[in-house]
Amino acid sequence: MKRKPIVALIYDFDGTLSPGNMQEFGFIQAIGQTPQEFWTKSDVIATGQDASGILAYMKNMVDEAAKNNIPLKRDKFKEFGKKIDLYEGVKNWFKLINDYGEAHGVIVEHYINSSGLKEIIEGSSIAKEFKHIFACSFIYNEEGNAVWPGVAVDYTAKTQFIFKINKGIFSSRDNKQVNESVAEDKKRIPFNHMIYFGDGETDVPCMKMVKMFGGNAIAVFNPSDEKKRAQARKLLRQQRVNFITPAHYTKDSRSYRLICTIIDKIKAEFDLKQYSRYE
Repeated sequence: MKRKPIVALIYDFDGTLSPGNMQEFGFIQAIGQTPQEFWTKSDVIATGQDASGILAYMKNMVDEAAKNNIPLKRDKFKEFGKKIDLYEGVKNWFKLINDYGEAHGVIVEHYINSSGLKEIIEGSSIAKEFKHIFACSFIYNEEGNAVWPGVAVDYTAKTQFIFKINKGIFSSRDNKQVNESVAEDKKRIPFNHMIYFGDGETDVPCMKMVKMFGGNAIAVFNPSDEKKRAQARKLLRQQRVNFITPAHYTKDSRSYRLICTIIDKIKAEFDLKQYSRYE
C-alpha cells in the first residue's frame, strides 16, 4: 500500500481558536470577578514573587476557588469548557480540512499546544477533534480536587511539544524519548509537514522553530481588533511567520484556502521525494 504523508496542524487555543482566554468563559464569573481583576491578581503574584506567569495564574485559580467554595474537580473544569466561545467556522473546520486531506492523499492530524488548561479544553465542543492536547494541567488529591500544578506550559515550554509531535510522543511527562537521537526518515511527522497556528508573542518560539525547520507558521488575528492585526503584520515583517490570516475558519475563508494550498505543496514535495529512490 502506498504510504501517505501525515500533516500536523498545531494550534494555540486562546486568541487562536477562541476570541478570549478560556478562564473568562465561566471560571472568572464563578468567583465573582472581572477578567481584569483576576489577571491583575495573577500578575501581582508573578511580579511580587518573580515567578512564572503561568504558575501564578494556576495558583490564583486554586486560591480564588477555595475562597468561594468552588470545588476544582475535572468535571467542573469541563463544565467551564462547554461555555467557551469559538471563532467563526471553528466547529466545522476540522472536518473540512480532514476531508480535503483525504481527497488529496494526505492524513491530517490536529494538535493543541496551549498555555491554557487541558481540563477546560477537554470540556470544549471541539476536544474530540484533536489527536492530542498539550496544555497546562493540575495534580489532584484523593478527593479529586486540584491542589497543585502538574504541567505548566510557558512560551518556551511549548517548543518541547513540537519535538514530541515530531517523534510521535504523546506524554507531557516524558523527557527521555524526546531527547533520543532518531533518524530523520524515522520521525513520525517531519517539521516540514507541520503547520503552526498562533496569535501572539507567546507563540513566537514555536513559530520561528517550525518555520526554520521548513514547516509553515501562521499568525492569526481577530479581524475586529486592529491591535492584533498590527501584531500579526509585525510578525510577518520580522519573518517570524510565513503567513498571516484573519481568524475565520469557514470554507470560503482565506484560512481554508491557505491550508489547502499548503497541503497541496506538502503532498507534491512528498511525491517528488519518492522519485529520489530508484531501484
